[in-house]
Amino acid sequence: MSVNHTGPKLNHTQPKEAQYSFFDLLKKPIEIYMFTDPLCPEAWSLDPIIRKLQLEYGRFFTIRPILTGKWSYIYQDDLQTPKKLKAQWEKTACVTGICCDGDLWIENPVSYPINVSIAIKTAELQGIKAGRRYLRHVQEKLFLYKMDISTDDELIQIAREVQLDIEEFKRDLHSDTAKKALSCDLKLTKEMDVDHTPSLVFFNEDDEDEGLKLSGAYPYEIYVKVLKQLLEHDVYPMEKPSLLEFIHYFKFVSSLEVAIIFDWSVERACKEMKKLKLQRIVEHVPVKHGMYWRYIDN
Repeated sequence: MSVNHTGPKLNHTQPKEAQYSFFDLLKKPIEIYMFTDPLCPEAWSLDPIIRKLQLEYGRFFTIRPILTGKWSYIYQDDLQTPKKLKAQWEKTACVTGICCDGDLWIENPVSYPINVSIAIKTAELQGIKAGRRYLRHVQEKLFLYKMDISTDDELIQIAREVQLDIEEFKRDLHSDTAKKALSCDLKLTKEMDVDHTPSLVFFNEDDEDEGLKLSGAYPYEIYVKVLKQLLEHDVYPMEKPSLLEFIHYFKFVSSLEVAIIFDWSVERACKEMKKLKLQRIVEHVPVKHGMYWRYIDN
């Protein structure tokens, strides 16, 4: 039985980053609505899976982040809320292996959660990719460093670190445009009956049926299966970058993320990252759970 492989053929002599840029220019048949929230630990734990999906099958889909606001109104005058949130974060860390330092909610709780969501939509005004970079950086500050990043000063500093246009970001922060963008996300969340964060909804541009919704976080293989089902023929994964190329491109990663991307055990991922540390290519970043590494720019 023959297998109908699809997708453009790669020129494997091209640098990996050039290949990814080429695929960004193609019209992609699948659009994924990713319903997420910057304060949701389960959404944070899904990030390595999404990153791997983009590396291997990103030529077939685009991702549109939608903020659900589920965590933006979390206090509700309940004095027990910080303890509950800490327990939930720590449980996610234990189950997934990703760092979610629940001490944040006791030591330095997020003062204005809604501001964080508005800032992410502000970043998106400079492009979807800019918004994704900003969201990732927000999550790192929250889950790894226990920072209350909901003040304007902190939100602007994050924009600076991910190299946004700072003056444009300052002008748009808290603007009606940013607030309306968040309002549209919240409305879409309600209209599509999304009651769990994270949730992914897959749409095929050639199919007028409703999208296929996956509520919660699933193993990587499930998302690949859904993609193939919607494309209606077998597809092959793109060749992954080398570990060094991966680290150079993404700059900040965990051993768990490396293990997921390269189909290694966490032990092997740690071993390989320690080799890079000895070569002074990366530095170890101490956090409460797991092992994280930062690329050293020379």
